[in-house]
Amino acid sequence: MAKANAGFFDPEFMKVPDFTQVYADFSKSFGEYGKLFGNGKLPGFDVEAMIAAQRKNIEALTAANQVAFEGVQTIAKRQIEIARKATEELSQVAKEFTVAGTPEDKLARHAALAKEAFEAAIANLRELSGIAQKANSEAVELISKRVVENLEEVKSALSPKIHAKK
Repeated sequence: MAKANAGFFDPEFMKVPDFTQVYADFSKSFGEYGKLFGNGKLPGFDVEAMIAAQRKNIEALTAANQVAFEGVQTIAKRQIEIARKATEELSQVAKEFTVAGTPEDKLARHAALAKEAFEAAIANLRELSGIAQKANSEAVELISKRVVENLEEVKSALSPKIHAKK
């Protein structure tokens, strides 16, 4: 006999499925995972080694941060020295301009002072950029060294497992 057409609303659609079979399949599939963690540890995963590696990572980042901070301090101290020296030189130049002389002499002296100031600024800029570059290089070196160590640790941790599978 043909099924009666219920129209727009189909009562078969609203039936709740039987979850006992779904639950049985789930328990069967994932029951094995529970056995892996039965003793509270993941087999093949050394938590202590992971903690030690993270501790070394933090120590490397701290050392790199310290080097960078010391570089910033050195730059700041040097900038203060440069500003102090520039202020003293400006005071001296101002005194020289009050001395009597011909306009040509003052203009020649002004050009010489501008040249000296420009050369000093370039030298100071080179010095400051050298300090910054040195600090950055040292910080990057510390981090790079730790990255290489990390890769070696991973390689050595996986190497016994790779050889055991062969």
